Amino acid sequence: MDPYANEWLDFLARWLHVIAGIVWIGTSFYFVAVDNHLRPPEESEDARRGVAGEEWEIHGGGFYQVQKYRVAPPVLPEKLHWFKWEAYTTWLSGFALLIVLYYVNARSYLIDPSVADLTPAEAIAISIGLLAAAWIVYDALCRAIPSQLVLAVSVIALTTVAAWGCSQLFSARAAYVQVGAMLGTIMVANVFFVIIPAHWRLIRAKEAGEAPDPRWNARGKQRSVHNNYLTLPVLFAMLSNHFPFTYGHRHAWLILVALMALGAWLRHFFNLRHAGRNAWWIPATAGAGLLAVALLTRPSGAAPSSKGPVPSFATVQAIIGRRCAPCHSMTPTEAGYSSPPAGIRFDTGAEIRADASLIDSLAVQSQAMPLGNATHMTEAERATLARWLASR
Repeated sequence: MDPYANEWLDFLARWLHVIAGIVWIGTSFYFVAVDNHLRPPEESEDARRGVAGEEWEIHGGGFYQVQKYRVAPPVLPEKLHWFKWEAYTTWLSGFALLIVLYYVNARSYLIDPSVADLTPAEAIAISIGLLAAAWIVYDALCRAIPSQLVLAVSVIALTTVAAWGCSQLFSARAAYVQVGAMLGTIMVANVFFVIIPAHWRLIRAKEAGEAPDPRWNARGKQRSVHNNYLTLPVLFAMLSNHFPFTYGHRHAWLILVALMALGAWLRHFFNLRHAGRNAWWIPATAGAGLLAVALLTRPSGAAPSSKGPVPSFATVQAIIGRRCAPCHSMTPTEAGYSSPPAGIRFDTGAEIRADASLIDSLAVQSQAMPLGNATHMTEAERATLARWLASR
């Protein structure tokens, strides 16, 4: 694919993904907050009509009264608003982004030969297969395990296995995105296969003059709550490519699980807060957890290989030219690039010296760059860079 066209497709898919994701996250957070704010109806007539709870809100210069029925209203309204296209659009645009960025450029983004020597076809097939497997296993667990606590522990355990497994198959950066995509697939499949069908069953029962089964409501509500808790973990995974100190760590899969768990834990705090409970100890423990992760991922300083004779700058510049400049240049030669990523260039000595700290953190300390080690930077070359950086 033409690199310039690829970058435009990347931009458009990412833009749509972000917009749709904001809308989906907003509706998810809002409706769970509404559910947690509901109080018994004040009017006895509302209770007789089947209203389970109500909430008064003020926003945008006006007052709102929101009511939720135990099962369904006596008569269906003529106009009923659905919330599904934001979920579908988020997943479809995300999958398009996965194709444009990770599948089309599999050798650069998806594969790391030092992790698993896969062909692009093998890596792509495994990635797609894992998306489907995530939903199948999760859905089976939801149907087999009645206890929500046991189910939550099981999902956490499977996410941990997925994080470790993906770290053994894909490049470090791709492994994080793959796990996030697996959870995102679970979320949209919850909408498509469970929540929306449950809504249709309610509507068709009312249209047929039959009493709707309350179990349909309960099943849809269960999956909606699950999506609410998965939102922040998925959000971190999708933003993780900006934080190489996480996916570049030697225990990157464990860092991913820890940060995802902390995201879900913080989501629990807000859900309880909406229900009127101020569980202050949740953000306190989350903060302690984040501090522990920060200490674990903190670079230990100059690597042992930095000890030794200081190389000449010409030697350093030659290494950067062979291993970094194929992407980070005004005219990249690496496939899939028409401009330097993040605008970082190493064409001149001044540019190399100006971004020495980036070279240290990404190429020497975390070894997250080059991506998938596509240009085959050796350990000896990283050691040479380390000695030069230590001398500055």
